[in-house]
Amino acid sequence: MENNADEDLYNDGYTAFLWDVWGDGYLSPGGPEEVGRIVEGLNLDGARVLDIGCGSGAITLSLALDHGAAHVTGIDVEAPVCEAARKRAKAEGAADRITIRQIEPGPLDFADQQFDVVFSKDAMIHIADKTALFAEVLRVLKPGGWFAASDWLIAHDGTPSPEMARYIELEGLDFAMASPDRYDAALKDAGFVNVGLVNRNRWYAVEARRELDFLTGGSRADLERKHGAETVSHMAEIWEAMVQVLESGEHCPHHLRGQRPGW
Repeated sequence: MENNADEDLYNDGYTAFLWDVWGDGYLSPGGPEEVGRIVEGLNLDGARVLDIGCGSGAITLSLALDHGAAHVTGIDVEAPVCEAARKRAKAEGAADRITIRQIEPGPLDFADQQFDVVFSKDAMIHIADKTALFAEVLRVLKPGGWFAASDWLIAHDGTPSPEMARYIELEGLDFAMASPDRYDAALKDAGFVNVGLVNRNRWYAVEARRELDFLTGGSRADLERKHGAETVSHMAEIWEAMVQVLESGEHCPHHLRGQRPGW
């Protein structure tokens, strides 16, 4: 599995800006409520959970404290967010239930059948080979274990529209976006059963519009004092482009779920 994200993209300044938009410790939208929706119906009490792309640790902490996981291992490729996640776990008195590991891109460095649940939120977009990723997820799950995730998808395969291409360029990320059909096929090809995808486009189109209003409205002066006018202007431009492709339906975040057979 190759992670295409630029090294240390999520530096302290960038993460602080995203926290102002998405909530303290969150590097993707929806906060703890969206985490709850992703794992809805799964029993995490006493579970050992792997959080792929843990970021600065708010979600990792939520899986332990809000959802009852016995232990959560959070992994990420970037040092700054891993350090932030460790500090967050310690500050919340949960360091004994949370392990944060900085990893190298590639196969997961865990033995077979280590986890009851594998979780990921909006991080797999950086990994081009979805089938290889999901095969690794399946490998580290115990029989009967669940993969529960969300990611940012494109509605179709092939060349993005000019509007989507502009959004991706503005983000400055080498997004490995794929369609729902490709995700569904990759999960099944990897060996998952009970595969399900839920389109979250309508929800995030509304949320992203609200976030854009936050960036361009009465809070803008405070954001500029904190992060600089150039940064805020650039981020508002990204959000404007993102709202356009969300409202067209081409950008379509999804919830993903699959189960390892053998229970």
